[in-house]
Amino acid sequence: MLLSVSIRAEMVVIINAENEVEKLNKEEVIGLFMGRNNAFPNGTNAFPFDQDVQSDSRNDFYLKLTKKSAVQINAYWARLVFSGRATPPPALSNSEVTLSTVRENPGAIAYIDSKDIDSSVKVVYRF
Repeated sequence: MLLSVSIRAEMVVIINAENEVEKLNKEEVIGLFMGRNNAFPNGTNAFPFDQDVQSDSRNDFYLKLTKKSAVQINAYWARLVFSGRATPPPALSNSEVTLSTVRENPGAIAYIDSKDIDSSVKVVYRF
């Protein structure tokens, strides 16, 4: 019997290196990625970015953060979009695009596998 094991590094939430925020707690991260808050605790506008809907990273992120599956997260956003209350974060295609987007946008916040980060961004939350 063969077992397939996916080995991933730690998932981290990253922001632009120039952002004054140093750390976020779990509730703050949930608020930003679930459309409940649109600013960092210091009042700076936040622009969350998601991973591709089909990516394992996206599913892992929301499972770890909210204990909800991709199907549940999609249903949550469908309700908010239908009611006109919020729209989901735009999805980025891969880690390179994620790093570039966060690096170039002062209010950006995204998540990424820690093995893919570099010194151009700041880690504010770790799973």
